[in-house]
Amino acid sequence: MELQNSVKEALNALYHHPDDVFRMEADRWLQNFQRTIDAWQVADNLLHDATSNLETLIFCSQTLRSKVQRDFEELPSEAFRPLRSSLNTLLKKFHRGPPKVRTQISIAVAALAVQVPPEDWGDGGIVNWLKDEMTSHPEYIPGFLELLTVLPEEVFNYKIAARPERRRQFENELTSQIEVALNILTACLKISELKEQVLEAFSSWIRLRHGIPGSVLACHPLVYTALSSLNSETLSEAVVNVISELIHYTTAGNSGGIPVQMPLIQVIVPQVMSLKEQLRDSSKDEEDVKAIARLFADMGDSYVELIATGSDESMMIVNALLEVASHPEYDIASMTFNFWHNLQHILTKRDSYTSFGNEVSVEVERSRRLQVFHSAYESLVSLVSFRVKYPQDYQTLSVEDLKEFKQTRYAVTDVLIDAASVLGGDATLRILYMKLYEARTCLGNGHNQWHPAEAALFCIRAISNYVSAVEAEVMPKIMSLLLELPHEPQLLQTVCLTIGAYSKWFDASSDGFPLLSSVIKVLLSGMSKSEDSAAAAAVAFRHICDDCRRKLCGYFDELFSIYHSAVIEGGSFKVSAEDSLHMVEAFSMVITELPADQAKQALEKLCLPVVTPLQEIISHGPEVLEEKPARELTVHIDRLAYIFRYVNHPEAVADAIQRLWPILKAIFDIRAWDMQTMESLCRACKYAVRTSGRFMGITIGDMLEEIQGLFQQHHQPCFLYLSSEVIKIFGSDPSCAYYLKILIEALFKCTTCLLTNIKDFTTRPDIADDCFLLASRCIRYCPQVFIPSTVFPSLVDCSMIGITVQHREASNSILTFLSDVFDLAKSTTGEQYLTIRDSVIIPRGVTITRILVASLTGALPSSRLETVAHILDQNFYRRPLLE
Repeated sequence: MELQNSVKEALNALYHHPDDVFRMEADRWLQNFQRTIDAWQVADNLLHDATSNLETLIFCSQTLRSKVQRDFEELPSEAFRPLRSSLNTLLKKFHRGPPKVRTQISIAVAALAVQVPPEDWGDGGIVNWLKDEMTSHPEYIPGFLELLTVLPEEVFNYKIAARPERRRQFENELTSQIEVALNILTACLKISELKEQVLEAFSSWIRLRHGIPGSVLACHPLVYTALSSLNSETLSEAVVNVISELIHYTTAGNSGGIPVQMPLIQVIVPQVMSLKEQLRDSSKDEEDVKAIARLFADMGDSYVELIATGSDESMMIVNALLEVASHPEYDIASMTFNFWHNLQHILTKRDSYTSFGNEVSVEVERSRRLQVFHSAYESLVSLVSFRVKYPQDYQTLSVEDLKEFKQTRYAVTDVLIDAASVLGGDATLRILYMKLYEARTCLGNGHNQWHPAEAALFCIRAISNYVSAVEAEVMPKIMSLLLELPHEPQLLQTVCLTIGAYSKWFDASSDGFPLLSSVIKVLLSGMSKSEDSAAAAAVAFRHICDDCRRKLCGYFDELFSIYHSAVIEGGSFKVSAEDSLHMVEAFSMVITELPADQAKQALEKLCLPVVTPLQEIISHGPEVLEEKPARELTVHIDRLAYIFRYVNHPEAVADAIQRLWPILKAIFDIRAWDMQTMESLCRACKYAVRTSGRFMGITIGDMLEEIQGLFQQHHQPCFLYLSSEVIKIFGSDPSCAYYLKILIEALFKCTTCLLTNIKDFTTRPDIADDCFLLASRCIRYCPQVFIPSTVFPSLVDCSMIGITVQHREASNSILTFLSDVFDLAKSTTGEQYLTIRDSVIIPRGVTITRILVASLTGALPSSRLETVAHILDQNFYRRPLLE
């Protein structure tokens, strides 16, 4: 009794005390109480107590439900019968009581049935027991009906702490008793006020997907009741749920499939089709329209393979789905989007036609189907394209509303791509061009309604990958129209993105390149208008220069002025530092197409506005360079990295890096403590090494000497990563062996001193990751330097310490290193070093095996176990290195 009073007091404090501290303390006490074994009896007593208030009843019913679900094994076996009896009494007590309490008790009984086999439950199992109870106590049928509803739902409730085998047994028990359950529900139909509850229970049992033949369900009273209720004045949720579940049931794998369920399908489809006119009924409640739309969408999703045959009957469903797609409410229209995608997939993929035999028959049938659905997808394009239009008040939309609008645009883009896949990009483009042409009228006569034009352009951009690069009918008209549109920021942004999306057309079409100079002027306007339009214009420039690079070679000097304005500070363009990288990439790709002698001069010119700010900072002395914010340096260094990456002239880049090395070295020397700057600088050097390769000459030696010394002082992980890139390029070059040996011995000696225990690996995972990435590359590219070195045994010892580090990348790098060590014989030059490898591994074999087995048995996540298993499989069983 004292504990019961404590529960009541805690609940009173939780719901009614004015002080938050007291409420939180009460909540904490109640949660702890629910975990105790005393909670069983206390909750049961308070539920039977007539004086308990609603708050107490709800809490105790939830407590009893969670105890049955999670802690049933706490109870002795003899407690089951009294518990079942008590729950049955409570179910009867609250059969018309608070719905929340009745639901929790029903779930508790159902969870108890999951835990207890039918032979222990008695009375032939819970379904037969429930039937007997309902027959004996008809006055309590409402409460028992709720139990009958939640019973099959608990099959899929994994909160219940039942063993998998017992869960499967329970599912089989229910499916074997489904006929009994449906007979109970059929009998309850005689009580008219329970019809909704009966149908909810029916839909719950259908979800079990038990293979009842369609011929049986087609004439079942429960199905008849649901279908006949479709035409009632108010469409209930229970009726819609039943029909929806029946539709899904007819195509479920374990229901026998469509052939077996065809009698049921032939009953359902006409009844649902009779609701089509209500989709246009303005007097109809919106929730009812949404429910009807849901049924059509379910039919489309479930019967899409039947619909794809293009029969007259299937086209009736397609037309109904077009009706849904035309609904002004997006939430309703979008219900059909999944259907259009699945239908497109079936219509366009050759796998759908394998049953038609030879290629000729396949192509004939494919063409027939595409023709049948051609008009439907044409209509779909018109029906969805307006949904991407910006609302008039878009500038005042909340962040959440803007996010939702963007999601709508993404969804419509997917639908347009589906349509273009069926119709062809050129045909889809013609439809959207007419939308753009019509929208142009909104821009005249003093009106500034740019929204329809922007929406049409957004759609045109969405299908760009499906439009022919030599399309000549409407693309010239579209591009000409773009030049006439007003430079409203949002519209201009979409114009720029559309230009970029059709960059291949400018290159391939005879009409494209003559328009390019005018189009570039539009992009320049975009760069000057706003940050968003400038970002779009920069991306468009990158696409244009990528696809039209050969044609633009002769215009480099004219283009350079654009580039210069984009990268210098204080220019007229509003291109951000991040977006300026698109411009750097764009003009770097144009330089790639120049002859070698011209490329060298152009590269110098390209580097000049990037290097000048760095030279100016350095010229003010080491103190100024050291105090500069990292971003003021990396903005320029990142541009250099892009130049080195995208100018594909190895000799020109090698010459540039040699000229610029004094500047880069000054930054290395003064800012070696600054991780952000060093990462940016090492990235630039990495791309220079990749592009230049062996043309780098003496610069590579200076670079290696620099990072070798700086790593020992500042331990920046990026120095290790840059070294691994050098190893990848120069590892097999005999003339570099001496320098590489000095480099890797210095780096690895320092690293192994930093990583002496698992805590070091945890606190410095980046160093561990890059260290063992470098070690792996040494094995692959210069085993002749690495394996005989004095640091190889130290690296193996170090890897043994860090294998079980929980950092994903670091652990993967270590495991990859060990895998490469054991796979040494597979490399072209590694076999001759097996003796050295074995002399290092065999003495450590027992320890390595123990660590790897520990990794397999829980020390590492399952995602990394494949590599561990590979090491053990390849080397413990096939070659007993670890014995």
